[in-house]
Order: sequence, then C-alpha cells, then structure tokens
Amino acid sequence: MSVTRKDHVRPPVRVALCLAVVTALVGTGLVALLWSGDDTDDHAARTTSGAAPDVPLVKDKGSVVRAATVPLARGRGLVADARGRHLTQRLTTDAYKMVAVTWASGRPEVDVRFRNARGWSEWTHLEALTDGPTVGDAESRQATRRGTELLWVGRSDGVQVRTTATTGLDLVLIDPGALAADATATPAASATQGPGAATATTVARTTSAGTTSAAARPNKAPRPPLYDRSVWKPNPDYLNGSPVYTNIIKQVHVHHTASANTYSRADVPAILRGMYRYHTQTLGWFDIGYNFLVDRFGRSWIGRSGGARKRVRGAHTLGFNHNSVGIAVIGNYESRNPTTYAVTAIVRLAAWKLDLDGQHATGRTWMYSKGSDKYPAGRRVALYRIDGHRDTNDTACPGARLYRLLPDIRTRAERRLRYYS
Repeated sequence: MSVTRKDHVRPPVRVALCLAVVTALVGTGLVALLWSGDDTDDHAARTTSGAAPDVPLVKDKGSVVRAATVPLARGRGLVADARGRHLTQRLTTDAYKMVAVTWASGRPEVDVRFRNARGWSEWTHLEALTDGPTVGDAESRQATRRGTELLWVGRSDGVQVRTTATTGLDLVLIDPGALAADATATPAASATQGPGAATATTVARTTSAGTTSAAARPNKAPRPPLYDRSVWKPNPDYLNGSPVYTNIIKQVHVHHTASANTYSRADVPAILRGMYRYHTQTLGWFDIGYNFLVDRFGRSWIGRSGGARKRVRGAHTLGFNHNSVGIAVIGNYESRNPTTYAVTAIVRLAAWKLDLDGQHATGRTWMYSKGSDKYPAGRRVALYRIDGHRDTNDTACPGARLYRLLPDIRTRAERRLRYYS
C-alpha cells in the first residue's frame, strides 16, 4: 500500500523542504522518508486540520498494538547540523507511547524528543540495549538488529531524532493500545497456591493468650503472587520459536528498563505489550527477553513464556542467559531510587527461584561467559548469585540507585530462603 500526501512548500527565502512518504507496508508500518531542509523545521506547524501525519502507525493483525518503522540515513531522513550532529525534522505522527531506535551494526549515540499535550520535550538519551539472546543459538541467529531500550513517553504525536550515525538506523514507534482489563489486573495465584507452591511443615505458634496452635509453613521460599501473561495479553502470533530450558538456575540478573518512572498501574500491561512487540517483531527475538518484570507498585509479572517455575532461558543478559533468570524493574533507576515495594518484589522473586534449585542468595558462583561485550566466550567469571546487569555487560543497567541496593537485596533474599528452609 502506498501513501502520498500534498506537502506545503516554504517560501524561497527559507530552505526548501520536501517530505514524501514513499512506502508504508501493511502489517509492518514500514515507512521511508526522503527530504532535505532545515533541521529545526517543525512539521507540526505544516499540518492543517485533517491532514495525514508524517508517520502513520499500522495496527498489527489480531492485536491492539499499532507500530511504525522508519528507516533513517543521511539524505533519507537525517540532516547534518552546524555542529556535525545528524537530526531528523520534527515529525508529526499518529498517537504513540513508546519509542526506540535500532541499527544493523556499531553502537551509535541516540537522543530523541517527543511532542505531547504539553508541547515538545527536552532531548532524552536512549540507552543502548545490551540484553540479547545467547550468541550462536537459534534465537540469536534470527536477531539481525541491535537497538536502544524502548522508552515509554506516554501519549505523544510528534518525534525528532538526533544521532551520531548516518546510515542503517530505524526509528520505531509503538502504541501498545489500551484494554479495559489493564486497570483491573489481578495476580493468578497467591504466594502459597498454584504451580511452584512449596510443601508445608507444621510449626508451633504461640498466640497472645499464651495458647499454642499449629500453623503450616512451606519448606521452600514460597512463590510470590505473579501476574500471568494472560493478564497483559501478548499476541501469540508474535512468537518466533519455542522456549529453551537450562539445567539449573544459579543466578539472578537484576535490570531496569531505562524508561520513564511516571507510569500508572493501568499502564503496565500496555508497557509489557509494547516491549514484547519490540523484542519479537523489531529485534527478532523468540519472546520478550526478561523472565520476570517488576513494576514500581511492587507487582511481579511473568515475562517470557515457558513456565514461571521452570528454568526458562531468557534473552536478558548477553553471554550469561544460561543458568540464570532475568528480573527487570520497569523504570530508570540511575538517578531515582526504586520504591520499597519494587525492592521487596525482587527479594521474593529471587529467593523463590534460587531456592527451587537449592541455591544461596549471597556469595558468588563461577560462570562461563557465552560471549558478551565485557567477557569473551569461554571466560570463567566469579559473579554474585544476585548481580546487576552491569556486572556482565558494558551498561549502566540496572541504574546506580538500584545497583547500590543489591547487597541488601542479597541479604534479605538469603534470610527469606533460610527462614523457609
């Protein structure tokens, strides 16, 4: 399907501007942009009532999610400014809530700004995504692009990109949609029910009246309340393969999503849908990369499919996905503290998963790298059983404020599993 629209041409005293939407492929929202002109030009000023946006989003079949992918290159969307940076115009778009940029090779620096009801934002740096499938396996072979973290910006209708690269970039916009059930999400099982519930032992408990009663206590750290995939409604057609399982869980890798911290409770299912779409349809991974995600309200969400209790290998920590589980806290914790609710959720998830395989939460364990940007393949590394993503990859993740809490998280998780064991 081709899309054309009439452009407004500036008077000859200004730099000429020509923008043509050359292609828009149904199902992918692929758009190619060609123009030349002033890098500060605001396309929003050129859009009259009822005019088509510069970047339309296309709804995915069988999903509430809409998306667009916009190839960018020098002369095809990127224009150099006086400082040698490369910028797009300020583009009008259909409504979207998440933005990222991907590339085929290298690791460019990328900033974006967006337009919402309050006007144009300041520039925001997009952190490079150092998560990814294990090098050499089937999931890695089908993942042909790298990219930034997916930034949650809330409802927006304009975007501009600034980057150090000149070729091979794609701008990705996603509107994950909204469902009535997003605001009423409930966990699938209590801490002592459902798959993964530990066997119980009888312990004596003294009441305030001095009498003794019997109470059941699990023999293992209990499964915390988990919000099932069915709650956030992932599109099963996005899956690119089947789960892969490892033989033991020895580590928990803690992440942040390097996104906004101002999301609401009702936003979380949509954030997961958008992330799932980005990881599978844009980056080519089998499924969402993280095994679990934690929101700022302390809720724990099942990410990657294959069974929450099982040893599912994720795509969360490049080179160290094997024998581990990845937990990502939704938000950016480089300069802001995570909530106490979120920290407690990490403690409970980590204790449960490690105790299933009889592992401690404190101390270190030996791991062999499968190949990361920090440790070459085959390198033997002593890593904390609960570590931060920056311990294995060249990244700021999980943010300085969350990373400095990891010693306390290890201590609390160990105390929890010892209490139940």
